[in-house]
Amino acid sequence: MISNMDLFLRLIIATALGGIIGFEREVNNRPAGFRTHILVTVGSCLIMILSIYGFIGYGPDGQGGEPARLAAQVVSGIGFLGAGTILREGTNIKGLTTAASLWISGGIGLAVGAGFYLGALMTTMIALFSLASLRILEKRIVKLRRYSEVKIKGIGRPGFIGDIGTVYGKFHINIKNIVLENDPSQEEDEYEYNIQITFFIRTPPKLNRLALYNELKRVEGIESVIWDDVHVIHNNTIL
Repeated sequence: MISNMDLFLRLIIATALGGIIGFEREVNNRPAGFRTHILVTVGSCLIMILSIYGFIGYGPDGQGGEPARLAAQVVSGIGFLGAGTILREGTNIKGLTTAASLWISGGIGLAVGAGFYLGALMTTMIALFSLASLRILEKRIVKLRRYSEVKIKGIGRPGFIGDIGTVYGKFHINIKNIVLENDPSQEEDEYEYNIQITFFIRTPPKLNRLALYNELKRVEGIESVIWDDVHVIHNNTIL
């Protein structure tokens, strides 16, 4: 039977490791953050401990039960929890990484509950590296492919996105994806409303940025343009 000290130690380690992954998600403002990851990891740890030590004497010939049975349900159960973090906005899907981080947190909790501390620690470090460091590499790869993120804020109106797309077409810019965000304070029946459109675009090797900016600022309704986190147009003025 597990001692009280060992039980306490395993739950504390599970809390710490789940908190490390959850903190990274919290900092990046993801649907499931610090508290959620801790709860998943500690809950998984407790279930694993219960699976191993909670049914001693209840199995065949007075032996223990089958520890894998109860623990196996954690994997499928967390799948449902992770599905709640996945959101679809048009053709854009968000939350897959957070769902995966919840799933791996459950695995870490199971490992700690079974006493595999080294495996749980190494998995936590690998997960943290994947979430934090590889994001930087991912952004660099996107830049090498000449993909840019352009955020355009303005007054939404019929044909607004089409006019912007026409400008992009004039400069042979390919649109990879579009994410549309409306101002939640606006009434649904208002004809004009504040809007932010994020374009993920691929630009040609030789792009005349100044000419493009001049064309964009002529589009009716555009208030500001942010190109790869750099403010390039504001109030009809090129910065």
